[in-house]
Amino acid sequence: MDKLEVTGGVPLAGRVRVSGAKNAALPLMAASILADGPLTLANVPRLGDLRTMGRLLRHMGGQADLHPPGPDGALAEEARLDLRSLTRPEAPHELVKTMRASALVLGPLLARHGQARVSLPGGCAIGVRPIDLHLKALALMGAEFDLTGGDVVGRAPAGGLRGAEIRFETVTVTGTENVMMAAVLARGRTVIANAAREPEVTDTALALQAMGARIAGLDTDELVIDGVDHLSGAAYRVMPDRIEAGTLLAAVALCGGRAVLLDAPCEEIAAARSKFAAAGVKLERAVVGGQEALTVESPGGRELKALDVVTSPHPGFPTDMQAQFMALATVARGVSLITETIFENRFMHVSELRRLGADIDLQGRTAVVKGVDRLRGAPLTASDLRASASLLLAALAAEGRSDLFRVYHLDRGYDRLDEKLNALGARIARVKDA
Repeated sequence: MDKLEVTGGVPLAGRVRVSGAKNAALPLMAASILADGPLTLANVPRLGDLRTMGRLLRHMGGQADLHPPGPDGALAEEARLDLRSLTRPEAPHELVKTMRASALVLGPLLARHGQARVSLPGGCAIGVRPIDLHLKALALMGAEFDLTGGDVVGRAPAGGLRGAEIRFETVTVTGTENVMMAAVLARGRTVIANAAREPEVTDTALALQAMGARIAGLDTDELVIDGVDHLSGAAYRVMPDRIEAGTLLAAVALCGGRAVLLDAPCEEIAAARSKFAAAGVKLERAVVGGQEALTVESPGGRELKALDVVTSPHPGFPTDMQAQFMALATVARGVSLITETIFENRFMHVSELRRLGADIDLQGRTAVVKGVDRLRGAPLTASDLRASASLLLAALAAEGRSDLFRVYHLDRGYDRLDEKLNALGARIARVKDA
């Protein structure tokens, strides 16, 4: 098992490109189940969760070729998917136990094949994330479900799923994506009210439109989907990863320096950009090579100002950036209040940040963070994906060396983040942990 040895205290500078979004690529891979032809995705990051989804699609009987070698031998950032030969509409536990996104195959399987058997999903231990909302919505479309041995077994009615009026009790990103994918092949019209507005939902809808789906209401909380008889194959480019972009910005903000993020999703990280600006970080948009870029310049460390953050669904401040901003707050001048409203157990990085010398007091769902003069290196253990990013950022700002363990969490959601940070001047060594 790998660990990262991090020597902190080094300013960051240079250029780095933002990879494609994990949270967009996963539903798009699941959407290949719906197509009558091949689906080719560009800008696909190299991530553990995507490899797991590829294995799942191959287990079902389909073809899933991720990152094939190009003419020069380098791996292409591409996925070639063809699920026309699917024979096993199932997602067994041994394949999906580490990946929450496995639930995303449920809607497409019911819509295209009329049946599905999906193990209850795993993933990060950041709180209860039930798929009840998915099941209730699909039931309104005529599906019936049983829970057998930890598996959800679903069946569509004779004649297939039918359109329905659906209102989610709470905003759910994967629920919105799952129902939207089911609805594109359902009979009649489906209306999804209180739909998630996250950019990855819109990216999934745009890809489905490229395949022939009829979806209206993009970027709003009400989606209207008119079912079609079939979807064709298509080619589509996955959006840049807004959370990776925010994490890279946070690294430069915390360590100090100046860097350029190429292919940056500037509009999609507007809420985070405003918080960076409030902390004293300079951000400037530009166009480089025909793609949007973002220049970040920061004094770093104690020159940062304290900030208050409250997570909320898009377009609010993303929960997936909460842990990274807490790392900034550990050394920012003053007292920061960071409130988590989405997940009830997403402060597990706090105890590890304290090992570096951070002054953090938990008061229910709010962390009160008093900036300290310095952090000092220590052994650290990651508990989940975004926590691992927070600990890596704090280690970069700490004096001396920190060892970060269980970095498989980091690799699930970030495409070679340690290499990108090293390209900016960070001192991170990946070694095998004996």
